[in-house]
Amino acid sequence: MSVEMDVDDGVLFEDYFPSMMEGLGAEGFILELCHGFHLLMDVEKGLITLESLRRSTLQLGLQEMGDDELLWMLSEGDLDGDGALNQTEFCILMMRLSPGLMDQEPKMCT
Repeated sequence: MSVEMDVDDGVLFEDYFPSMMEGLGAEGFILELCHGFHLLMDVEKGLITLESLRRSTLQLGLQEMGDDELLWMLSEGDLDGDGALNQTEFCILMMRLSPGLMDQEPKMCT
């Protein structure tokens, strides 16, 4: 199941996280988030920084994103106030931005 969302500026995107979680399981899903973090991070700092996001937008074909949007993305997830995202902050942010995951009923482990 994917959820189509209308972001404030009118951009539509599909939330594939619920179907990924279902297909991969919780552990596999977290591993995929970690892979995403590593793709976006500054290798020397081990963090997602403004500079690493700039490089990533070029690689992903999103070069029209300005610094203000990239800074907003960083500030949304920056829990410790250092201006960058560590892996935990990135994973928390990704979970928060997925309405489909947030709406799912918790499943009891057996």
